[in-house]
Amino acid sequence: MGEANVAVLGVSGNRNRARETASLQIIDTALADAVTPCITCSFQAGGMVLLHMLRACRPDVPVLFLDTVHHFAETYAYRDRIATLWRLNLVTLRASEPARGLWHTSTDACCQRHKVEPLFAALEVHDVWFSGLRREQSPSRAGLQEGDWFELPSGTRLKKVSPLARWTTEDVRAYANAHEIPLHPLHDAGYTSIGCAPCSAPPPDPASPRSGRWRGEKLECGIHLQELRT
Repeated sequence: MGEANVAVLGVSGNRNRARETASLQIIDTALADAVTPCITCSFQAGGMVLLHMLRACRPDVPVLFLDTVHHFAETYAYRDRIATLWRLNLVTLRASEPARGLWHTSTDACCQRHKVEPLFAALEVHDVWFSGLRREQSPSRAGLQEGDWFELPSGTRLKKVSPLARWTTEDVRAYANAHEIPLHPLHDAGYTSIGCAPCSAPPPDPASPRSGRWRGEKLECGIHLQELRT
């Protein structure tokens, strides 16, 4: 394991040591072969934990943020605060033709326009994609692997790495507390999954963290549904 990651691990002492060690090793291994890595981050708790780990090795890693033009004001303010505090190499992605209110007609079309299309276009120049996805987040992610091949619509393949796949919400909170990572303010307001303002709410089912998304119509926006299992 790299010296930077050993230093990160040491801050939290023995808490969740085995899980943190495993995740840091996954990061080290993925970076060893990466030429143009990136991380997608919506600035939720899991993404912040992964970003904290990843920056220990690659402080300049591109942080891809999807500006859907529908985010909470709190999200934009928090993003800007963290970008300054952590000196992030922030890359803001936006649809070529944003359509405010498209979600009224079709949440699928809105996600496709504002999230799927701009992200997939940006990923064309990267060979490793780090994501803060976790199995516990929803039934659609229950089979998530730490490493998968992902194929873009163009046929380009890149490695998708989810080092926190096996982490629980308690693991994420413990790491954030141990490393004094400030979290999105809406987490304290009961939001367990924070996306666009019109399509995010505190979960009606506490056992399903993403049950507050899209008014219960779906669990995924579409950007995480094309893994090619290894």
